[in-house]
This record gives sequence, C-alpha cells and structure tokens, in this order.
Amino acid sequence: MKVLLRNPRRELDVAGPISVTRLLQQLDLNRESVLVISDGTLVPGDATLADDASIEIRPVISGGEGPGR
Repeated sequence: MKVLLRNPRRELDVAGPISVTRLLQQLDLNRESVLVISDGTLVPGDATLADDASIEIRPVISGGEGPGR
C-alpha cells in the first residue's frame, strides 16, 4: 500500500493487509498524535488496510483560542 506521511512529507510502500494499529507501531507513530485517512475518510484504529490501499497519515493539530481570549 502507499502511505503518505505529512510533516515531514514522505511516501512509503508498506505490505498489507495490515491493521492501522500495527502500521502505526511499525512506523513508530503514536495513535493519539496522528489521523489515518483513506479516500478522504478517517480510519479507526481497529480497521484492516488492504494491500492496494492509499493511506495518508497527518499529525493531529489542536487549535482554537487559548484561555482568556
């Protein structure tokens, strides 16, 4: 499968099928710090990704106004 990582941007080929949790472990990424997206849809951690999938992994960005604003 094609895995596009953001920040820094890089593309990897990973053998599937593989679970989202296992993929993130293999890439040494924390599940709480990234979003896994396939075809514009967030993918849950217990999902299995097919060998022909195209996946994007983006860092979670917290935003909004801080306290006292």
